[in-house]
Amino acid sequence: MSLHAGTSLRLALAGAVAMGCAMGIGRFVYTPILPFMAEALHLSGSQAGLIASANFLGYLIGALATSARLPGSPRGWLIGALTASAVTTAAAGLFAAVPAIAAMRFLGGIASAFSLVFASTQVLEGLARAGRGGLSAVHFGGVGIGIALSSLVILLPVGWEAMWLVSGAATLLGAVVVAALMPPPEERHAPAAAHEAPARVGGLARLVVAYGLFGFGYVITATFIVAIVRGEPSLRAFEPLAWLVVGLAGAPSVWIWMTVGRRTGLMRGYALACAAEAVGVLLSLWTGLAGILLSAILLGGTFMAITALGLEAARRRAGRNPRRVVGLMTVAFSIGQIVGPTVAGYARDVTGSFTTATVGAAAALVVAALLTALPGRAA
Repeated sequence: MSLHAGTSLRLALAGAVAMGCAMGIGRFVYTPILPFMAEALHLSGSQAGLIASANFLGYLIGALATSARLPGSPRGWLIGALTASAVTTAAAGLFAAVPAIAAMRFLGGIASAFSLVFASTQVLEGLARAGRGGLSAVHFGGVGIGIALSSLVILLPVGWEAMWLVSGAATLLGAVVVAALMPPPEERHAPAAAHEAPARVGGLARLVVAYGLFGFGYVITATFIVAIVRGEPSLRAFEPLAWLVVGLAGAPSVWIWMTVGRRTGLMRGYALACAAEAVGVLLSLWTGLAGILLSAILLGGTFMAITALGLEAARRRAGRNPRRVVGLMTVAFSIGQIVGPTVAGYARDVTGSFTTATVGAAAALVVAALLTALPGRAA
């Protein structure tokens, strides 16, 4: 007997809110707030990259920790991680020193990784057992909605410190909503549905490497696109909308690319999405409005979908331990994320632009596409 339809929808919505808070806000609100912080605190490109990389280092450590045997319930860990994300996000607005801000972002990275792994494993496994795998698009679509909401924080007539506090409060509210929506374990432990996709084997190593390259490839543009817009006088009026476009493009992207993945196989769908994102990354170098707009659409329209395709393909290869495999994927992703902003920040200080780092990011995405497009198990 599969899960009740209402329970499946609650599970997907709980996942959407969790992803929107921990990732859309907890991880990505740094992007729209960064230009205001950089201006007020006189941050160099390398300092801005260091703060971003501290968050990703925390994300890496959090991903490694989720692979361990942890006491308590996954649901409890998820609610706790979301609460920690709220506290560390708000706390980033209480300090003016780079080391202190970086420390808060480091702790926030740990919380984000726990949130993503515990939310995704519970939601994807529950939906798969219910035969409602299509609702995973709702779960991952929450990131795009969270990004769109986080972009609005810069419209508030407040300083950068208050932007962090408001973002933390929104995440805390989200944690309460998740606690109310997430079905208890006894409602989710139904036998696997007869039409659940069978487990796959092969291609996991290629997928893990490609996921790490994706982490490097997307993060430079995702971290600095608003700063790029702010740095161009002709585009500055577009600054409040740039990150909003990324979020709005991301909301339906998982459903679109999951549909592609069902027709081509998840691995090939992953490859196509990486190739499309490589184009979007390169378009950020076109400093006209059309280039930035297309870059924002392609970035937002692919990066969360690539995450969804990658994690679902990994889950199908996970056997009896999906949390460990999702954690392994998140570790690979984290390593790419850590390297990306640091490289971009120093390259910006040395060359005066993000061009070199952006071209390198696009190249990494192309390699990721080639790895997952290789012949073999496509699903």
